[in-house]
Amino acid sequence: MEYVYIVVVLALIEYAVLGGMVGYARGKYGIKAPAITGNENFERIFRTHQNTLEGLVVFVPTLWIFGRFVDPTIGAGLGLVWIVGRAMYARGYIAGAEKRGPGAMICGLINIALLLGCLYGLIRAVL
Repeated sequence: MEYVYIVVVLALIEYAVLGGMVGYARGKYGIKAPAITGNENFERIFRTHQNTLEGLVVFVPTLWIFGRFVDPTIGAGLGLVWIVGRAMYARGYIAGAEKRGPGAMICGLINIALLLGCLYGLIRAVL
């Protein structure tokens, strides 16, 4: 399970970096808190950070459950792919909203795989 925990920490570091980018963008584009609109470039950076938080809500618990009830090494591998997909998503979205698709697809597919794996592992454990 240690690999799973390392992947979770890496995902949280990625999220923290995106949060730092939001803070930097506030200064660069003159967006005073609590405003979240006013500059398209800022808004894409902000949405990237928020969308990552939304993804983490599914990703972290399913990764833990998958690691415990299916296989921690496979779970950690899927988690690393999610992190790379999230980086692709961020890079694409910040460049232009229409470029976020490939990263979003990777993250979505990984979340579905983790969810289905959790369901399988938990049913197997109960039966």
